[in-house]
Amino acid sequence: MAELVPFAVPIESDKTLLVWELSSGPTAEALHHSLFTAFSQFGLLYSVRVFPNAAVAHPGFYAVIKFYSARAAHRAQKACDRKQLFQKSPVKVRLGTRHKAVQHQALALNSSKCQELANYYFGFNGWSKRIIKVPCSPWKQYGQEEEEYLSDFSLEEEEFRLPELD
Repeated sequence: MAELVPFAVPIESDKTLLVWELSSGPTAEALHHSLFTAFSQFGLLYSVRVFPNAAVAHPGFYAVIKFYSARAAHRAQKACDRKQLFQKSPVKVRLGTRHKAVQHQALALNSSKCQELANYYFGFNGWSKRIIKVPCSPWKQYGQEEEEYLSDFSLEEEEFRLPELD
């Protein structure tokens, strides 16, 4: 079955993983890199965020990982839970558990995230970020033959480029 992946910020709980029992040895930046490498093999990631454990808990970190695809998040959870991914001890991985009663409005992706998502699913050469306006003549006018009608169609290409964002 196909999955619809919208060009929107993923906020659904089935696209969010919580990873905990991360070692306190490496820095948060090193853990971010390791998590990104380990989980990106399952699908395109929207974000990887690493946080220190609360002061009342043992030293270490936990992470929140967001996928664009619920199917990719589910595969990652099953494959990585209780595994020694990049550290000596196993990590725990669970899908998010946000209550479904809370409805959030979908937020549009910024242009660089849209480009990243399109490159991942369509391939780098499979799309263009040019916006093309195609004005069409009115449909077949009364009394015109089919050949006359087809010759009235004109294609004008106007190019509009989005500004590059850093």
